[in-house]
Amino acid sequence: MKFRYSLFLFSFFLINFSFSQEKLIKEEVATKEVETTKKKKKRKKKKVKLPEIDLSHWKVTLPVTNNEGKPLEISPPEILDFANIEAAKPYMYIDSTKGAIVFHAMPTNSKTRNTKYTRSELREQMIPGDNNTNWTFEQGAKMKGKISMEDVSRDSDGKYHKVIIMQIHGRLTNEQRDLIGQDDNNAPPILKIYWQNGKIRVKTKVLKNINALGDALLYEEAWDDDEGFNFKQEVGFRKFTLEVNVSDGKMVVVLNNSEYKVYENIHMKKWGIFENYFKAGNYFQSRDEGSFAKVNFYSLEVTH
Repeated sequence: MKFRYSLFLFSFFLINFSFSQEKLIKEEVATKEVETTKKKKKRKKKKVKLPEIDLSHWKVTLPVTNNEGKPLEISPPEILDFANIEAAKPYMYIDSTKGAIVFHAMPTNSKTRNTKYTRSELREQMIPGDNNTNWTFEQGAKMKGKISMEDVSRDSDGKYHKVIIMQIHGRLTNEQRDLIGQDDNNAPPILKIYWQNGKIRVKTKVLKNINALGDALLYEEAWDDDEGFNFKQEVGFRKFTLEVNVSDGKMVVVLNNSEYKVYENIHMKKWGIFENYFKAGNYFQSRDEGSFAKVNFYSLEVTH
């Protein structure tokens, strides 16, 4: 009888021990699974994202001066290593969590010749390192980018400061420059696209005299600003896409593949006398003390 009782107790303890061991194993497996899941999530969070931007055909102007006291410019091939250029780091850098290049600008003494504003902005170079090869409307061009406003200051009225995020800039050829006696190749911008209070605003140029011909079109004084156009959508601080398509006598601006503004008129036709180049980034439109803007570019593509 005692033997049977002892055998029963032994069996009972053995079963309990087995259950306890099984429970411990299950708990250990569950703990490992949780830890593995957490590690996977951490790895996902740490995944590096890179912007889809080839800088081999762009130079950048930054809101800091070079050794000659002029705005610092970085051209190809040096711009390909901008992330390791100390002077560029505060104004043009990669946010690897968002997969964007951030363009940061604020009022400084680093101003280009024809403006009072500063910029952290790309300038297209069809031939890397060369400003003299550009394109005409007749030849055609397209620029498309994915953008968001990261941060921007407000003025004394509480309104956000304006930022030009894309441009098409006109340029005189050397022959045109000499013909009208100008000392540089600057011509007006035919297109300025603003981020303004969370919306996208477009400005272009119109002739003061639509009957003007030939050399008379080359003077900056021949052109005036139009009234501007506001897209209906509010982009705020969200991602949005902008596309600019240019052809002979025509310019189309597209927001988020859904809203279009078409310019096809005598002004566009006569603008064909100029060469042009694209610009993109952060051309900051304020001199207010303490003002600034940061613009994210996730992708930027140009075709001709």
